[in-house]
Amino acid sequence: DGRPKSRCRPHRRPVGCARLLHFQRELPVRIVVIALLLAILVSLGSALFFLFSDKPGSHRTVRALTIRVGLSILLFALLMAGYHFGLIGRR
Repeated sequence: DGRPKSRCRPHRRPVGCARLLHFQRELPVRIVVIALLLAILVSLGSALFFLFSDKPGSHRTVRALTIRVGLSILLFALLMAGYHFGLIGRR
């Protein structure tokens, strides 16, 4: 019927099954958060590289740091939205 198969049966859910369903719901959010954190680190590393290797007056360091700040704000907004909509638990 197009729906993904779950190991948990709807009429009989053992205790471990609730944890599995919760993990399946949070997995895409975790992947996005980890990807954004890696992108932030890459941007910070490139800014450090540009700081030491570029000529004076180059704007690549500023651009890389601006991208890092934008990604950090995006990550914060996504975390707040995920918590608001119940995609992220209170752990």
